[in-house]
Amino acid sequence: MNIMDFNVKKLAADAGTFLSRAVQFTEEKLGQAEKTELDAHLENLLSKAECTKIWTEKIMKQTEVLLQPNPNARIEEFVYEKLDRKAPSRINNPELLGQYMIDAGTEFGPGTAYGNALIKCGETQKRIGTADRELIQTSALNFLTPLRNFIEGDYKTIAKERKLLQNKRLDLDAAKTRLKKAKAAETRASIWAEEVTKSEQELRITQSEFDRQAEITRLLLEGISSTHAHHLRCLNDFVEAQMTYYAQCYQYMLDLQKQLGRCFPSNYCNNNQTSVAPAPSASSNVIGSSALSSTSGLVITSPSNLIDLKECSGSRKARVLYDYDAANSSELSLLADEVITVFSVVGMDSDWLMGERGNQKGRVPITYLELLN
Repeated sequence: MNIMDFNVKKLAADAGTFLSRAVQFTEEKLGQAEKTELDAHLENLLSKAECTKIWTEKIMKQTEVLLQPNPNARIEEFVYEKLDRKAPSRINNPELLGQYMIDAGTEFGPGTAYGNALIKCGETQKRIGTADRELIQTSALNFLTPLRNFIEGDYKTIAKERKLLQNKRLDLDAAKTRLKKAKAAETRASIWAEEVTKSEQELRITQSEFDRQAEITRLLLEGISSTHAHHLRCLNDFVEAQMTYYAQCYQYMLDLQKQLGRCFPSNYCNNNQTSVAPAPSASSNVIGSSALSSTSGLVITSPSNLIDLKECSGSRKARVLYDYDAANSSELSLLADEVITVFSVVGMDSDWLMGERGNQKGRVPITYLELLN
């Protein structure tokens, strides 16, 4: 037998098997053939695997949207990934905004109140942009990559074995059908005895192959529980990365607020009716060893309250809204919620009062205080 004869016979055998499966599948759908049902445990494992695949894809895609809202950028990164090339570094939105602010502040003049404030805001935005870049890199490595590996690796193997199991089941049921027909014909003609023997042998073989494939598929599917445990650890890493990012952003903005409190003109103080005050921090040990301070609530400071503070005669008590670090020896450092004595000094900048705590004395920004009755 030459190679060509072997290939032709193999092709004919494969075509016959495919046709047999197609006929069996069609007759099952029409209710004209019996179907071997999988055991309940295997069916549950298949359902769990399919559910895991569907929700993993949804979570993965939406996380990508969260980390990179620009669809064109996501497509570009996908293409570079498939080409196994590193995507070119691009400036992100906070960094771009920060650069615009710094350029504008430089143009207006760093010595002006607005120019100085723009530069400070721009520097903070660029720091937030750097933190955002770190969040994306960490999340992609510790969260998105394991999810994608499951979809493109483990689940593809499961799907392949599941399809093979389906083919083995069709072969088994086709063999059962042929045996049933042969036995029915045997009662009418003895010539069919040989066909019955052949069908019984085929049924034993297909049953054995089906059982073996069912066991292989079951073992693979039982690994889904381990996949869930692994994805849980990846989710913890993702939450910790987000926690670190938001903690950094909060600290950057808190520092910026303190800096701007020193350079706001007086008309801002009169127009600004709310100032954010940090609430007592709460340590979180949900993920890893990191801790995140939480903020809640707004402290309302009315314009009339500020005017009373500035125009009051003598000294008054005031509560400190949030921490303040003195910029030089003429200022007084403050701690949130402490009560100090304040009074006005003729000729002092309208943004400031003189504060006193024990034998310590120095200037304090008016926007950091709440007048007490």
